[in-house]
Amino acid sequence: MATPLHDAKAHLVKAQEFLAAAESEVSAERYNAATSNAVLSGINSKDAICLKLTGATGKGDDHKSAVPELERAGKAAAVLAPALERLLKLKTRAQHQTTSMAKKDAESAVRWASQLYEATVGIVNA
Repeated sequence: MATPLHDAKAHLVKAQEFLAAAESEVSAERYNAATSNAVLSGINSKDAICLKLTGATGKGDDHKSAVPELERAGKAAAVLAPALERLLKLKTRAQHQTTSMAKKDAESAVRWASQLYEATVGIVNA
């Protein structure tokens, strides 16, 4: 039977995988894919943090509740909410609109996802 800690670690693995893909896509100058993967990394980091700190995480397709959920998970999580919020603001443009992501936006997305991931490692493994 899966436990919240087991699930948190599974989301941490996914966060790392999506982050690695985002970094690779930036290097290949595929900025939409880089941004999209960075967003997915951030969402998985949020899930891992919330599972570790609260024992649960919300699952919604629109992700509107993701930032408030992270803010409610405790002080260590709340300080990460701005990075997640910035990532989520890029999601629609990267995945659904005709306007493509610029290099600087993709690089920022990867940076924010990396910040979230590094903090998540510390939280989940504490």
